Amino acid sequence: MTRPPAARTLLASALSAGALLTVGGCSGAQPWAARQAAVSASPVASATPPSATGVPALTEAQARSALITEADLGEPWAPTQGTATWRDAFLKASAPADRRDCGRLLDGLYADELLGAPARAVTGLDDGDEGAQLRHQVTTQRAADVDRTLAWLETLPEKCGEFTATTAGGVERRVEVFDAELPEVGDARQGLRITVTDDTDYEPVTLTLDVAAVRVGEDTFTLTHGGLGEVYMEVTHEAAELGAERLAEVRKQGRALV
Repeated sequence: MTRPPAARTLLASALSAGALLTVGGCSGAQPWAARQAAVSASPVASATPPSATGVPALTEAQARSALITEADLGEPWAPTQGTATWRDAFLKASAPADRRDCGRLLDGLYADELLGAPARAVTGLDDGDEGAQLRHQVTTQRAADVDRTLAWLETLPEKCGEFTATTAGGVERRVEVFDAELPEVGDARQGLRITVTDDTDYEPVTLTLDVAAVRVGEDTFTLTHGGLGEVYMEVTHEAAELGAERLAEVRKQGRALV
């Protein structure tokens, strides 16, 4: 694919460590469990398989086959080496008490359950040049519930705008939430661009995170694409298009076998 010219910005050594990946995912199960409990209280979709239309849920094998791969995106993308440590450093934070929706957004991003339900299948890809990471998840939820969640996500740029989040260690992070237009893929969709900035050091460092949630018929997938360096919206768009095509094709083949 054609890639925009990369801005090769060198971060200070202490901040570069935050961009590295930890093998084996996030440390400890307890923080994740706490976050998942918090997300469950948010107005997001349930994990119940669709039944109103009688369309069977995807099998695990079908869901895995709907995931995009490094071959789809091309170089420099490769299978992930682990979960990016910026997830803890920038997303593990609390919003002010009067910004409940903003807190729910941070909780969903940190727990990697933006739609409030565990993934049916998930994959991670790393950009070795820019240090970015892309995660693609396929979920099984009622279409009506997903649409309500997409409508909720659409309100967040106005509800949240700019706010200050605080880490467990008391460090403040400046968070901004923007609407992000997605390609006309699937039957319903919503995109966001979220920036989380650490202003505590001499040179501020910003995590940029693109979010895309797309419903294709009775199936849904989410994408998160972020990093401390360049995060290209073009990559997010291409991944969303590929994800929608792959999911529609898998569903079509599945129906043909029924």
